[in-house]
Amino acid sequence: MAQTILVIDDSVSLRQVVAMALKGAGYSVLEAGDGMAALELLDGRKISMAVCDVNMPRMGGIEFVQAAKALPAYRFLPILMLTTENQESKKEQGKAAGAKAWMVKPFSPSTLLNAVSKLCLP
Repeated sequence: MAQTILVIDDSVSLRQVVAMALKGAGYSVLEAGDGMAALELLDGRKISMAVCDVNMPRMGGIEFVQAAKALPAYRFLPILMLTTENQESKKEQGKAAGAKAWMVKPFSPSTLLNAVSKLCLP
């Protein structure tokens, strides 16, 4: 069975680009437009990792990471922040919340897939 990756971004076009790259590499993809919608998908199903934007309406990425890590079933979920933010202070906030990696947009699909293959839970 394919590993499932949750892609969280308020940009539909960015979600489509990320999903296309992941599906092309054999992953199964769930999509959410913000942290609130993403949390609703953390309902016990097996998710191998999440790729998450930082700046989103309703619930941003760092708040999502904190909320996801508070759920026992998802406490070890690897989360890659994919964002335009590149300040050290934001990266530190993400790391403190529990994000495993930080990638700045624009990104190349090969760089994304390389990071996903390293972070993804079996």
